[in-house]
Amino acid sequence: MKSLVMLTSIALFSSVVAAKDSTNVLVVISSYGEVNQNQELVKPGYEFGELSKAYHVFKRHGIQVTIASPSGGKPVADEYDKSAIYNQKFLNDEAALASLTNSYKLADIDASKFDGIFVVGGKGPMFDLHQHEPLKQTISKIYENSGVVAGVCHGPAAFVDVKLSDGRYLVAGKRVNGFTNAEEHAFGSKWLKDFPFLLQDKLEERGAKFEQDGVMLNQVTVDGRLITGQNPFSTVDTARAMVTAMGVELLSAQPYQDDASVKLYELFLRDQDTAIQKLEATPALYDMQMLAMLSVFQIKHATTEYQVDASAQLLEYVLPKFSHPVLAVTLAQAYVRMNQSDKALEVLQTSAKQFPENEKIKSFIASL
Repeated sequence: MKSLVMLTSIALFSSVVAAKDSTNVLVVISSYGEVNQNQELVKPGYEFGELSKAYHVFKRHGIQVTIASPSGGKPVADEYDKSAIYNQKFLNDEAALASLTNSYKLADIDASKFDGIFVVGGKGPMFDLHQHEPLKQTISKIYENSGVVAGVCHGPAAFVDVKLSDGRYLVAGKRVNGFTNAEEHAFGSKWLKDFPFLLQDKLEERGAKFEQDGVMLNQVTVDGRLITGQNPFSTVDTARAMVTAMGVELLSAQPYQDDASVKLYELFLRDQDTAIQKLEATPALYDMQMLAMLSVFQIKHATTEYQVDASAQLLEYVLPKFSHPVLAVTLAQAYVRMNQSDKALEVLQTSAKQFPENEKIKSFIASL
């Protein structure tokens, strides 16, 4: 195994120092993560799923990938689903694992050798990447050398203090996105209180024009050679946009089930009949549980009546196929919000037969 790691490291080093006879991307991950003796996360790290999804997109297009981090070596990831197909694929790829285990130190990177840089998210970047001087210099050099700069989720935290040679902030006047304030509060963890800033606020403070979609929906913003994705479900499309921006011919998409489910939900908001037809024609492409939870998220954080109504209709469709008390209560809340108490009561009474001991359902029925 040591020989494999050594050979892989030599190959990676060659890709860093060799003349650019291929397209080369620097993938950056946080070094902030830390675990205790029981392997429990005591400091947040990078998002493994975002790394694996982006890595597969680049490799599939023949792009050379070099992984780097502030400290080098093997950074600690946030908790992730090892059973997800994109993570399994990465974990079963010895070359990919070796490049992650032996990530380069950012201070040792020659920015002139790269056509682009992709910054992976996770909570860790909020603590270390935004203030890491070698990374800020690398981002600036790649951008001013006509390279592409991209980041997803909390990855754009690495951009907030990057200045160009004329003294302007990289993001000033540009359209960008990243993990939104709404998403921070919807999925706030124990780390949120320790954040030095909220990403959306800081990007706007730097003069960026922040764009966003609904909570946990897919949003990719392209402003010239600056590309940003809103959350983990934007990773593949952010990487694909980067492939195009680097002049590499884009192959047909191969969506994962979670990403496909997000896009189906977005289609449902625009064209309900077509979305249902696609779901019923190829149900294996989608995750029914995820569609249900997306509907729940949108109902809870909707800002318009239309969002509530459309999400309620999808949840009503999903509920018989994936029943859960939380789904029933959320759907009933949506109906109450839309002044349809009779429909709310009908949903709750049906759910009460399935979950007779659920106190939330009982109390909700009593309140109507």
